[in-house]
Amino acid sequence: MKTLLAIRHAKSDWAAPFEKDFDRPLNERGKTDAPKMAKRIADKKCIPDLIISSTANRALTTARLMANEWKLPTNKLIEEPELYHASPNTILKCLKRYITDNANCVAFYCHNPGITEFVNEFSNLRIDNVPTCGVCAIQWDSWSDFGKVEGKILFFDYPKNILH
Repeated sequence: MKTLLAIRHAKSDWAAPFEKDFDRPLNERGKTDAPKMAKRIADKKCIPDLIISSTANRALTTARLMANEWKLPTNKLIEEPELYHASPNTILKCLKRYITDNANCVAFYCHNPGITEFVNEFSNLRIDNVPTCGVCAIQWDSWSDFGKVEGKILFFDYPKNILH
């Protein structure tokens, strides 16, 4: 089985001074939620072989915090500008550019509404919203099925989920 971790960036800081949405940092809750969620993902035995992240500050910071928790080397993190506010089809196209058969688990980090729409379009989960730092683990038999066959949800978790 091949697993894709669709991860929305952690909680961002609307009060911080920034010039553009792209530059918005994480707030304190976001900085603590990211490592906490990385531990929960690791507990489920889903540590990624590869990370692909939007280059927006909040997404990239979330990806780096989680990669650090998983002790992944920096060369396993790909910065992909097209994931910033990407549509489901753009997300699919970006991911297919990097995913190879060698990877068993791949994580990607991006934004709403695209990530929620992606999960709804390419998996058997139907949700209204992927919350900040939310993780949808989607599985396929092989990467050749990715984008062609509906993936199966392995788990859906987020920081305020008390049932994890």
